Amino acid sequence: MITVFGTGTGAPPGPDELAGAELVVGGRRHLDAVRLPDSAERIVLGPLAPALDTIGEYDAKDRPVVVLASGDPGFFGIVRALAERFGSERLDVRPGVTSVAAAFARLGLTWDDAVVVSAHGRDPRTAVNVCRAYPKVAVLTGPGAGPAELGAALWHSERVLVVASALGDPEHERIERVSPAEAADRDWGTAVNVVLCLDETHALGPVRTLAGPELRPAGWALDEDAFAHRDSMITKFEVRALALARLGPRPGDLVWDVGSGSGSVAVECARLGAAVSAVEKAVDGVRRIRGNAALHGVDVHVVHGTAPDALAELDDPDAVFVGGGGRELAGIVDACARRARRTVVVAMAALDRVPAARAALTGAGFSCDGVLLQSSRLAPLPGEVTRLAATNPVFLLWGTRTPFSYEGVAQ
Repeated sequence: MITVFGTGTGAPPGPDELAGAELVVGGRRHLDAVRLPDSAERIVLGPLAPALDTIGEYDAKDRPVVVLASGDPGFFGIVRALAERFGSERLDVRPGVTSVAAAFARLGLTWDDAVVVSAHGRDPRTAVNVCRAYPKVAVLTGPGAGPAELGAALWHSERVLVVASALGDPEHERIERVSPAEAADRDWGTAVNVVLCLDETHALGPVRTLAGPELRPAGWALDEDAFAHRDSMITKFEVRALALARLGPRPGDLVWDVGSGSGSVAVECARLGAAVSAVEKAVDGVRRIRGNAALHGVDVHVVHGTAPDALAELDDPDAVFVGGGGRELAGIVDACARRARRTVVVAMAALDRVPAARAALTGAGFSCDGVLLQSSRLAPLPGEVTRLAATNPVFLLWGTRTPFSYEGVAQ
């Protein structure tokens, strides 16, 4: 049997619990914090594979093994690797308090509405984009993905980073509130357990029934009257529905909405959990996008500027929607396609611009497809009868980078 103890932010196992162990595996600080049997072999965790091999040798002979881990080892911890290698039935897991729970407890906050994301040994861009999109996020940090890197990547000046270090150590534990800029300007060392990214105006959410972030909407492609817009200058819901299907916005993604106008596509992507940058050159359009985002309770990073120049300071996106551009459309599509990781969707009313937009997508290495969308909506007539009212036709092109993997974002 392999007994896995969660330590660090909880009480370490006592001598009686370790008395029969013939092999004890853990980080150096975990091993130093307990009294080990004199006869037990001790392995300080470094590369995981050799430690698993040794655990397997002991377990094959039914020799007792103890593994020491931080907090709850079943929460982004070593239980996954042990269960995959030896089977869950060989494990006796005794969890401690997770660093996430401990950090929120230090602040006196509930965390049933928090999003938890690991940047330990993973691409930090997923954690960064989740922090951009959600008001309460806990980030499990790692080398190259700590408070400084998170602070440097976050554009929301109203976000507060709470850096929790050496949790459970009465002499060295620290809880520090800093701005993203302050976090980016410091060397945080190696004792950081978790970083909380908070919009403190939403730190106390409503009573929850389901844990995790606020539920995503059951549908999308909202009616045009769900948004403030100017003279019907808005992406119609039929076009928006297919555009969203091709963009595939999800938590951990960054989406650009270029030539955003009313921000309808930007807001819908944010409602589906993505971080969003909306680029708009008109001052009244910038105000309108911000108002629509506030109306729907989502964060949208609004950039006042003209594409493609305004794109230079933005992080590379997973997906891009281009809804404006005029004569510069081909250059804008090309600039977006050169940086998009997954897909670019372009909406056009003018037939003449389709070939250049398609050439820009294929020239950037995308496979390209598209449709002409023509829809007719039900419209009432006098006498309690109904007619079909045609909407303006729109060309929708989409390019998908090949090869493309549909693996989940939280790998």
